[in-house]
Amino acid sequence: MAVVRRIGVLSLAKITGVLYALLGLIIGACFSLISMIGTAFAPKEAGMGGMGIMFGVGAIIVLPIFYGLIGFISSLIGAAIYNGLAGWLGGVELELQ
Repeated sequence: MAVVRRIGVLSLAKITGVLYALLGLIIGACFSLISMIGTAFAPKEAGMGGMGIMFGVGAIIVLPIFYGLIGFISSLIGAAIYNGLAGWLGGVELELQ
């Protein structure tokens, strides 16, 4: 039985930040696709012009950064809390083969 007594706070935060940024890129691409399809089928009198396209491009840039930062900060805090509780309660037991 192995016990996880400590987690590398920055190590976890970097990995989680990158994973969340990739998730943000996928979600941003979906927003972009929906936005461009909506712009293509919108009536010309709606007056939106290039706003839909700008929103789509913005989603691909902003969402990965936002998700990456949220993932980094939340896992940084979570790992620090885990380390404090694991020192007090003994950590998580894992059974490895």
